[in-house]
Amino acid sequence: MCGRFILTSGGKELAEHFVLTTEPEVTPRYNIAPTQEVATIRLDSDGKGKRLAYLKWGLVPFWAKAPPIGSSLINARCETVSQKPAFRAVFKRRRLLIPANGFYEWMKKEDTKQPYLIQLADRSPFAFAGLWDHWEGQENVVLESCTIITTETNDLLRPIHDRMSVIISRNDYDSWLNLKVSDQELWHPYPSDEMICFPVNPKVNRSSHEKPDCIEPALRD
Repeated sequence: MCGRFILTSGGKELAEHFVLTTEPEVTPRYNIAPTQEVATIRLDSDGKGKRLAYLKWGLVPFWAKAPPIGSSLINARCETVSQKPAFRAVFKRRRLLIPANGFYEWMKKEDTKQPYLIQLADRSPFAFAGLWDHWEGQENVVLESCTIITTETNDLLRPIHDRMSVIISRNDYDSWLNLKVSDQELWHPYPSDEMICFPVNPKVNRSSHEKPDCIEPALRD
């Protein structure tokens, strides 16, 4: 699964990387957690460009009675995403990209869990495959939310966790958003030889702690 990640690229870098219609205002994030607002990339209303929008992490289906259901829908398994009631409708028509510069996973170590940061080898930004939905409640309450799709893990991460987020290759960004790419082409784990993984400061264990020291390499035994 994906339960925490980082986004440290600025608005200019994201605009260039994702070819956005406007340069967004982005604050560096070092410990993004579920139920928080996250930066996402969606198509413009005319479908001709891409823009950044902030959505709540944890998908709230349009048919849900109340928003709390979102806390249990932060991830969607690729094997069942097209069949599950919470995801099957939006999978066909509401896709997005969730930009990141890395994500965390935890390795069990005796009585503790050591956090690891996983990034692309060149530390460039990348994108998770995501879905979004639009929910409306009483008194004109509107909520837009998202989820991250997961797949089986690669060789690099297998000692840490048996799942990882689906990372969309840069060349496939537009195809994913425009529903023009085969699902089977995307569900494979991202290549291990294009990623790096290292233990980081245990302060990241607290979701309330969000400072640059979260990504500092931890001292190895």
